[in-house]
Amino acid sequence: MQREPVATQDILPEGGRFIEAVYTNSAGGRAYKLYIPSRYQGQALPLIVMLHGGTQTPDDFAAGTRMNLIAEEQTCLVAYPAQPGHANPAKCWNWFRASDQRRDRGEPSLIAGITRQIMHDYSVDAQRVYVGGLSAGAAAAAVMGATYPDLYAAIGVHSGLACGAADDIISAFAAMRQGASASSETTDSLENQQPFVPTIVFHGDRDHIVHPRNADHVISCSLRASKWQKKVDRGCVPDGHAYTRTIHTDANGRAMLEQWCIHGAGHAWSGGSLAGSYTDPRGPDAASEMLRFFRDHVALRGGE
Repeated sequence: MQREPVATQDILPEGGRFIEAVYTNSAGGRAYKLYIPSRYQGQALPLIVMLHGGTQTPDDFAAGTRMNLIAEEQTCLVAYPAQPGHANPAKCWNWFRASDQRRDRGEPSLIAGITRQIMHDYSVDAQRVYVGGLSAGAAAAAVMGATYPDLYAAIGVHSGLACGAADDIISAFAAMRQGASASSETTDSLENQQPFVPTIVFHGDRDHIVHPRNADHVISCSLRASKWQKKVDRGCVPDGHAYTRTIHTDANGRAMLEQWCIHGAGHAWSGGSLAGSYTDPRGPDAASEMLRFFRDHVALRGGE
């Protein structure tokens, strides 16, 4: 894939900071990058945790999604945990391993630990903490929503799979090729134990790496409120992709589930920059839409 050289402004807007840190616990350790916007002066800010896809790095993912640019405009913190090659040769998050789909174990404990470390070290609005990702990172974001619904107010799944779609490498490849079964025992178990987390999903209908059927599975695993209203919007980005957006709203008209099917798109971050890998600049702008969805949701704590 041909890429433009990464320009500094793609990952570090003027006045912002992009720092590196490390978190460790009994499961191991992970480095991460954190974008701090220029207007941060100790006030409580939203935090978005972004999980990269296979072969990617935090810098690559930040450049491709342009999430730091949007976070600078809207004054948010953005964290990018890094999956090292020794944990997975392709630098994929191990979303498919049973041991990495459980609260307080494996990679979920590391990602949650990074989130909490940032909340300790910086002023973060605890009701506005979110997690999203691409591909393997999107599948890991779905795991985080299922295992830490008390920590994340909403999740974003771009070209990924639902939590419980696989429990080993063989079933992972099967789910990626064919789409996971919505009757997954692991997912059903998690559903029965954990509250719902608002979810936004993006998937290209010509994705040959992760079957588009997985996007439907992510939604079906969360669609448990029978009184929600469904509406469908269709549109087209000028000189770009057409899309179908399906929204499930609550009694107040707030979108609780939002699914974007991007027609003609493959396995790539929609609306991204060619400065990063696995991006499709023809839109729609997944980063802006994901952050818009996130900011519409505030976690309720203590029975509020």
